[in-house]
Amino acid sequence: MIVHTPAIVLKSFPYGDTSIIARCFSQDKGKISLIIKGARSKRSPKSAHFQPLSYIDLIYNHKPNRDLHILSKVNFREFWPRILDDLRTITLSMAILELTEKTLSDEDPHPDLFSVLVGVLRALNEKKSDPNLLFWFYECALLTHLGFQPNLDIREFPGLTLPNPNGGPNSGVILSSLLAEDIANLPKDKVTQRDRTIISDYLWSLLRYHFDNLAKIKSMDVARKILAE
Repeated sequence: MIVHTPAIVLKSFPYGDTSIIARCFSQDKGKISLIIKGARSKRSPKSAHFQPLSYIDLIYNHKPNRDLHILSKVNFREFWPRILDDLRTITLSMAILELTEKTLSDEDPHPDLFSVLVGVLRALNEKKSDPNLLFWFYECALLTHLGFQPNLDIREFPGLTLPNPNGGPNSGVILSSLLAEDIANLPKDKVTQRDRTIISDYLWSLLRYHFDNLAKIKSMDVARKILAE
């Protein structure tokens, strides 16, 4: 079956002498793995399309029960070059990609979450919103769309007591606003140092509780330091 879908590249790595494998979050098929034959040869322009953060249109041959699908065509859909302008936005963006790659199951579509991811990366590129708020907004959306919507009134889980979401001057209000999932109306409340610590610890504790394989995400170590600044 030929599939035509927008996608965001989460990661890519060499395969064989001239090819690459790319993991992408697609709008229509969820997380997929593609083999791009000959992408590393000098005459191929395709390797540029499969850098992390690329927002592309894919056409590929989808075969059920296959781990790898063969790319047919690819084009850029949108460019976000300003994400790369500073350490904060690139670090948080790469952590978002790694979180997405580690939490999504293969070929389990989440088109609404895909739209959120596009909106967050677009907003990070436009630099019109606080990058910390955008990162937490995406963490909230990721939990919600994967079936673990945070309930600020529940702190006790088997083997886990969450940080008090109201432990900062404005942390509870900010979290409530982020959970409303309206990127056009991010909270305007002042974010204090205490708020940053509470919000970051609260969401990261929930993510690690619900997804076992997040402890080894290297980008989150740096991202959490940035979020605390």
